[in-house]
Amino acid sequence: MEKLNSGAKKLGLQLNPAQLEQFHVYYQELTDWNRRVNLTTITSYEEVQVKHFLDSLTVTLAFRPLLTDGNFIDVGAGAGIPGVPLKIALPEIRLVLVEATAKKAVFLRHLKDKLKLDNVEIVVGRAEEIGHLPRYREKFDVVLSRAVAPLPALAELTLPFCAVGGSVIAQKKGDIIRELRRADKSIRILGGNLREIKHIGLEEFADERCLVIVDKISPTPERYPRRSGIPAKRPLV
Repeated sequence: MEKLNSGAKKLGLQLNPAQLEQFHVYYQELTDWNRRVNLTTITSYEEVQVKHFLDSLTVTLAFRPLLTDGNFIDVGAGAGIPGVPLKIALPEIRLVLVEATAKKAVFLRHLKDKLKLDNVEIVVGRAEEIGHLPRYREKFDVVLSRAVAPLPALAELTLPFCAVGGSVIAQKKGDIIRELRRADKSIRILGGNLREIKHIGLEEFADERCLVIVDKISPTPERYPRRSGIPAKRPLV
């Protein structure tokens, strides 16, 4: 895990040998399960270290001083990216992983047990439905999302989970100016305010990666999120 360890230091994160071993086990489980469940197209040892694990840890650039605890939720967790790498690096956080695909959720449960992760909950279902449940609605300090949806729809899928005073951190890459403009109405309606676009300057990433950071400044109206599929089909633009 040399590439991961080196990159993490640039982010101000010191990974101890036990944490690096957890990442190694994570890689083994990911590639093993990927033969049966479609989890990722990136499988080489070095690429997973950088494009999955280190990329996940870049979300820490959005909170300074560094948050070492709090309630986090990863919406559309898939193979556990970015939530699980963040949990390994910051073991005191409390993490909920939301995943709509049952097979991927089974992998996440297995991974949680294999890595011996405490205070991690896996929830199977769509964000549009889970976002209305009192147990999860507006309960989280940080809402994470990676490769889930364009920003206009993503705002509706994530902001309902975010507590007022908390933040949504969406990982994006490439030219997102038009996407941001289209998301302005959605963010405002759902109680958010765009704080910053933070570009990832690490040499490990040749493409233009950034964090879209949206602060929650007022409660989300009760009608949102709309029923499953509607945020993507009819985004608030």
